[in-house]
Amino acid sequence: MRYQAFELYLELPKALKDRKHVTSRIVTKEDIENVLTEIKGAYKDGEIDQYHYLNYRAITLFGAFSGQRPLATISRLTVGQFREALKRDKPVLDIPSDCDKIRMQHYCPLHPQVVDAVKPLINGQSDNALMFEQPSFGLWLRQRKIPLMHANTHFLMGDLRKYCEQASDILQWDQSNKNYILTHNVAGVDWRFYKSPRAEPVYDIYIQYWKDTQFAV
Repeated sequence: MRYQAFELYLELPKALKDRKHVTSRIVTKEDIENVLTEIKGAYKDGEIDQYHYLNYRAITLFGAFSGQRPLATISRLTVGQFREALKRDKPVLDIPSDCDKIRMQHYCPLHPQVVDAVKPLINGQSDNALMFEQPSFGLWLRQRKIPLMHANTHFLMGDLRKYCEQASDILQWDQSNKNYILTHNVAGVDWRFYKSPRAEPVYDIYIQYWKDTQFAV
């Protein structure tokens, strides 16, 4: 009973929290270029046809430059959506809520190198056709096992988004613009009730940071 008299003044022992580590999965510009080189090599060796070569190359460039999620977004985008984006003076993809993991409609700028890559895929395709062969490309990457330069593992589809996130720190990409395009950390009150980005400013801010980035293809 005498110990209970001190209950208000005593703290229970606290469990030690696990130390948090930054990810060891580092994805660099050279890793993206290695993937593009492997795609070109597979085409030259006859392992994939021209259509899949162009499609895999376009997925790689779009994913690396935009950071969109592979399953929730990239796999669902249609030819018609890209066709409409390319009609704009400043090409911006209008991604509907049903093509986003957190169901947030948002604009996604198309880097000039992405524009060049997707144009051949649009010709002769219906608007309702899926733009990218995402499941096929994901399987090809798992079978190809392209090693990451700074991690003891191989490249996967999700590493395209990881590259975009990590490159943003190097480029010092505007946080608000980045979070909006990647729909990352946008659950706050300011995003739900106050922010309403427009297509042209979203593109202008994006291209300000990414215009000098080019991949060797």
